Amino acid sequence: MHRPGKGGLGRAYLAGFDRALKAGADLVLEMDSDFSHDPADLPRLIAAASAADLVLGSRYVPGGGVTDWGRFRRALSRGGSWYSQAILGVSVRDLTGGFKCFNRRVLEAIPLEEVRNNGYGFQVELTYRAVKQGFTVVEVPILFRERRVGTSKMNARIAIEAVWKVPALRLRVR
Repeated sequence: MHRPGKGGLGRAYLAGFDRALKAGADLVLEMDSDFSHDPADLPRLIAAASAADLVLGSRYVPGGGVTDWGRFRRALSRGGSWYSQAILGVSVRDLTGGFKCFNRRVLEAIPLEEVRNNGYGFQVELTYRAVKQGFTVVEVPILFRERRVGTSKMNARIAIEAVWKVPALRLRVR
């Protein structure tokens, strides 16, 4: 799927979700295409979806982890998940991850046209909305590797933006 111009990570995922749902998919998976998410983990996420509405490939549950990142990047990622967990009051340990398997009913229940976050906060928002709607969320351990293709879009502006967008999300989604 190719879109004209860059509209951000969240808009790209929403376009893909729309296309998958219109094609009749029962499960919709998202993952990074730079090989930081191992495609060999897909069968485990799909298998877990038989007992859960949303399955997260998680770096921060026992058996999960991150390789090839420096201390600052690890602290930023882990801190972002902890911060989001605390502000939103949810027990999901890897809120910022982007390796997910959605049951179609989750994406149909979430008002996708109301999703406001477009960058990394998009991941937090979709999982939070699923939790708030009462869907079952399960985390499956994965090993996250540094990308083999492309460059990270993470920067200080994105991290600072999350500081105010996460509390705003809690106020907006009830």
